[in-house]
Formats: sequence, C-alpha cells, structure tokens
Amino acid sequence: MSLDNVLARIDADLPAATERLLDLLRIPSISTDPAYKKECEAAADWLVKDLNSIGVPAEKRVTPGHPMVVGHINGDGPHVLFYGHYDVQPVDPLDLWDAAPFEPALEETAGGMVIRGRGSSDDKGQLMTFVEACRAWKAEYGTLPCKITFFFEGEEESGSPSLVPFMQENAAELKSDIALICDTGLFQSKTPAIITTLRGLLGEEITIHAADKDLHSGMFGGVAQNPIRVLSKIIAGLHDETGRVTVKDFYDGVPDLTPEVAAQWDALNFDHAAFLGDVNLSAPAGEQDHTPLEMIWARPTCEVNGIIGGYTGKGFKTVLPAQASAKLSFRLVGTQDPLKIRENFRAYVQSMLPEDCTVDFTSHGASGGSSMSTAHPAFEQARGALSEEWPDAAAFAGCGGSIPIAGHFKEILGTEAMLIGFAKDDDQIHSPNEKYDLESFHKGIRSWARILDAMTRK
Repeated sequence: MSLDNVLARIDADLPAATERLLDLLRIPSISTDPAYKKECEAAADWLVKDLNSIGVPAEKRVTPGHPMVVGHINGDGPHVLFYGHYDVQPVDPLDLWDAAPFEPALEETAGGMVIRGRGSSDDKGQLMTFVEACRAWKAEYGTLPCKITFFFEGEEESGSPSLVPFMQENAAELKSDIALICDTGLFQSKTPAIITTLRGLLGEEITIHAADKDLHSGMFGGVAQNPIRVLSKIIAGLHDETGRVTVKDFYDGVPDLTPEVAAQWDALNFDHAAFLGDVNLSAPAGEQDHTPLEMIWARPTCEVNGIIGGYTGKGFKTVLPAQASAKLSFRLVGTQDPLKIRENFRAYVQSMLPEDCTVDFTSHGASGGSSMSTAHPAFEQARGALSEEWPDAAAFAGCGGSIPIAGHFKEILGTEAMLIGFAKDDDQIHSPNEKYDLESFHKGIRSWARILDAMTRK
C-alpha cells in the first residue's frame, strides 16, 4: 500500500470531509445540560452511521448517562484503539458569539481559513481527523492498515461519570496494543507534540466558621474572630518565599526531568515572556529554581481558584462575616498521592484554626498525574511521521492540564496512551467563538495517515 496514494486521496476529499465535520458540529451535544440529552443521542447516532459508511461495524452502547460509541475492524499488525469525545461545552455567554454556535461555517481570518463553531476544536474536529484518515485508507485500498477499535464517549465535558464503569465492564473488548487520543494541541500553535506527561488534579473547598451570624464591625471588630482574616492567613501560608508549596510531604513522588527530556524541552525555545505577555503579565511566579516550561508541564501546583466571604455587593457594609470559604486546586505530577495530599492539607488547615473557629471541607475530585512510557515503539514511529508532515520536528512534550482517560487506559486496560492533537492556542475552546484551523484539520488527517503507515509498515 502506498502512503502517497492515501495522502492524495485526503487532499482531494478535503471539501467533503469538511462538510461532514460541519454536519456533526450542527448537533448541539451539550453533555452537562439534561435538556440536550436527545442531541447527545443524535451525535452518537451520527457517528455510528458514519463509521458504518466506511465499513466499520459500530454501535451505540447504553450507559447510565450519555451513550458510548464502539466500533471494531480487524486487520493485520498492531491493534490500535482511538478515543475521542463527541460532547461539547455549553455556549454561555451566548451574546459574546459573533455567530450562532451551532451554525458552523468556514471563515476567512487574518491567520487563514478556520472552521468556526462549538466543538470544532474540542473535540469533534480532532476526533474526525482520525476517522477521515481511516476513510481515505478504506477508499484507496478497501481495507484499513491494522486492527482498529473506535471508542467515543459523550460525557467528557461533564466529568465522564460513565467512563470508568464502562471500561471496567468491557475491558477485554477495549484492550489494545496502544491507545491514541486526539484532544491536545500543537506546541505554541506550530510544533507537533506527543504528550508524555499529564498533571493530575485535586480539588478542595474549605469554609471557616466563627460567630453564628454576621457581626457589626464597630461593635465586635477587634474582639471577635474574623473568618476572612483566618482564611487569608491559611492561604498565605501555603507557599514559601520561593514559590514552593508548604503542605507536609507535598513533593513526595515528584520526579526530576531526565537529561534527555530536559534537552528536548530546551530545544523548543519556549518564549515565556510572550506567553505571559499575551495575558498582560511578565514575571514567572512559581518555583524560582525551575524553568517556566517545567512549571507548566512537570511541577505540581497549589492555586486558589476563588474566595467568598462577607459583603461583596455594591456599596459598603461594615460586617465581620460568620463564615468565609475558598476553593483550591492542586495540579499533581509523577506518583504524588492525591489522597495523602488531601489529608495533609486538611491537617494544615486544622492546625491554623484559632479558638472559636471551625472548618468544613468539601472534596471536588482527586486524580494522580500520568506518565507515558516512550519505550513503546509507537512513540518514535509517530514522532517521525509527524515530523514528515509538519515544518517543525515533532517533540515529546508535557501538558499542564488533566486528561484522566490517559491514566484510565493504563490502570484499567494496561495500555499505554499516546496523545496527539492539532489544536492551536487561540482556538478558544470552552469559550465563545471556538474555532479549528482548516490547516489543523487537513494536516491532522494527513498526520494520522502517516502515523498508521509508520506503525504498520513491514
């Protein structure tokens, strides 16, 4: 089989592939809102029909939430599983969209042609890059280059409550030699990246209580405990003067970068001044003995995401509040234990409480970081294939965010996951006016064709 023929087929079919994506984008599959349950079903049905059209026996599988789509096709060589999600984020605030979010269209911009609409980048456009690569292989040769399992979920944007039980119940069916995930992006919008490290996430909410009601600051100020002052002291103590987190044993399980990875990251020439300048900042604020790229990809964090307490309306009200609360998130790496960190964080908060104050804790999830082993031959095969397609050579990279499915593949199925995506930094995922560059869609399809060829070449 000639890869050149498949690539030529992809180029010729791009207009039709784009129309298929626009058709899928018209379905408002918002998973977090029960009002869109039928639309999520419709998106799953659309994908089943589309996979069937290229000869992949696929079906919609019922879950307690939105359905999974699973399809299998046999072939020689390795068994590849491709994962994506068909659900999308809500569109609020609607008034900030320049056009209807579920009336997608091609749009000419200063940076080139883009596909505009909710889900275009996250994740329908990315999902369809792989499907379209397979369509081209099938159209050209009547078969696919290897055994492939297609696995699409409809709850990624709402926490994936059905995912782990489904994977556990169907582990034998879903097990493969390598899992492919297309839900990431290009490094600095130009360099193809294979994500090998992901940070985990621990969410905690604390509420400090003092008096049984809000108090007049003139009558009680100075003599009564103020929960906001107590909370402020707790938060201020979470970092030392160098930016390190002070929670006991917090850095247990945090690995050092290998010299090889450090050299590869240095070669990316990350412009942290431009990165921060884009959001009107200038100075890196994290651990001062690490590079900015390490801070984002390879170091754990503790951040305050919100503070509530006292009177916050218009005007002025002189009260000592009865309570004050904060929401905090910890991004975790390596083998950091989120449950141990939660325990030690709560012990720290308890130790900071003065007399007359109590605290309530609320958990908002806990997951560890993920590291993918690049010893699997598919990683170097994919890196070479991506480097053939894009002007910049592909790199193994980290990701500051959390994509739990990668860890689930390893923990539940014993399968390494390879994360490759073609989104750009300005795609505005989760925001109004989401877009996906037509170049990302086109070269993404070609990239997957090259990767499948490299993984199956004899």
